[in-house]
Order: sequence, then C-alpha cells, then structure tokens
Amino acid sequence: MTSNLRQAAIEGKFLITAEVAPPKGGNPARMIEVAEKLKGRVHAVNVTDGSRAVLRMSSVAASTILLHHGIEPVCQVACRDRNCIGLQADLMGAYALGIRNVLALTGDPVKAGDHKKSRSVFELESVRLLKLINKLNAGIDFNDKTMPDEALNLFPGAAVDPQLKSWSGLQKRFEKKIEAGAQFFQSQMITDFDKLDKFMSQIASVSDKPILAGIFLLKSAKNAKFINNYVPGVDIPDSIIQRLADAEKPLEEGVKIAAEQVKLAQTMCQGVHLMAVKREDLIPEILDRAGINALDF
Repeated sequence: MTSNLRQAAIEGKFLITAEVAPPKGGNPARMIEVAEKLKGRVHAVNVTDGSRAVLRMSSVAASTILLHHGIEPVCQVACRDRNCIGLQADLMGAYALGIRNVLALTGDPVKAGDHKKSRSVFELESVRLLKLINKLNAGIDFNDKTMPDEALNLFPGAAVDPQLKSWSGLQKRFEKKIEAGAQFFQSQMITDFDKLDKFMSQIASVSDKPILAGIFLLKSAKNAKFINNYVPGVDIPDSIIQRLADAEKPLEEGVKIAAEQVKLAQTMCQGVHLMAVKREDLIPEILDRAGINALDF
C-alpha cells in the first residue's frame, strides 16, 4: 500500500504536512480533535517523538490512533531513547500497524527536556537510522540477517536545516542522508528565505527528493523573541517582530505572515511543513490565505 504522501511525492505535487504533539497522558482526545481539522488539507500529519526531550505518548501509538481515525501520519522516530534493537522493533511494529511514513531523527538532548536525570542512548543517529530503515526495507536486519517474516516498505524522510551556519557541513550532511536513503526532507523553521533559495539552488539541486520548508506560526512579538532567545539556529528578522508588535491583532498578523511564507516556499521548493503549536486549528486558514485549497486525494 502506497501512502498519500509518497504518491503525491512521486507525482511531483506540492506536499503539505503539519505537526501535532501526542498527548501527555492516556487520553488522545485533543490530538484527535486537532488532527481531524487537518483532514483534506494536508497529505500527512507529523507525530513527534519526544520532541525537546519532553515526555509524551509513544509516536508509534499516537500515529496508530490517527490512522484509525482516517488520518495519515508521519511517525517521527528519534535515536535518543532506544538502541538498535528497540528501534528495529518499533519500526517493524509501526509497519505492521499500517504506518508507512517515518521521519528519521537523532533526537534532542535530554538536558533540554523534563527528565534531565534520564540516560540518553544515541547508539545510532539520523544517518545510520536511515541506513537501518533501508536495510529493513530490503528484508535484512541491523546484523545483515534475512528477516523470515517479510521486508518492510517504509517511506523514510529526514530533517534538514538550510540556515545552518556551516555551509560545507550542511552539504555533507544532506548528501549523506540522500545516500542513506532519505526520500523526502522536512526543514527546520525557515526565517531566511534567501538562504532557503541558496540551499535549493546550490545543494538540494543535486537530488530530486522533495524539500518541505518549515513554516512556523508566530503568535506575537513576545513569542517571536522567545523563539529567537531559546531555539538554536533561529533568527527571526526584526521586521517580522515589529510587524507583530505593531499589529492590533498579533495572532491574525502571524497567520498572514505564515501564509506569505507558504507562498514564498511555493516558488522555491516542493512543499511546506506547518508548525502551529497549540493553534493547529489555524492551519486551514493559513492555507486558505496562501491560496491552497482542499487536497484531492
């Protein structure tokens, strides 16, 4: 079975994904409610895996719940908390449960989260995880042993940061992920579209893999300043912060800014990955303002 995301990528369509967080507890009602509002507007919904090292429900479990509600997930898989045995077990389980899209991540450091005394694993990182997924798709495990109960058929993606200060480092990392089997890329939050354009023309052009620009909904000038201060590698321009500060309704201005950025991304790459923390309900409005109608699957 081919996922909607994979099929749309093959057909060269403009890809749209959005991010939701699993519940912090046993009740997935809010996650389901949020994701339901994205039906027909995105090709798939990203389900985070311990993002920022903050405890939440398993991404595999949360992704499966969304599948049961007719919502296609991109199941994030991070290397921080599991060794290669646990990672392989989860990937096999995810596939058996119907999950087809996975995003291979290294994972945020434990010290960034809410369980600072926990021990990290990091037996693998994102490139080696991509290689592992490639092996499982070929029917062999980490030890190059044939799996007797059939191969997987996962559609693996990876993260990329076009605003990385080290241009050579960005290029090497991107090329390694392509070589390891990444089939699509979702970027970190984009604030400098000149750098995205440069990345697309000078680095991403060596590959035909879709790049989805990360678009973040800024809710206020205070929100933007907080992100600048506490999110590494992000530099929201003063002009955008001033727009938010001057706006009578900052959240509405944030929606306008996000829509403008979606339009910019349409001229540069093959998709967008929308992040609207705790206001995912506004994603359809962002897409409407950007002139993107409901998707035809």
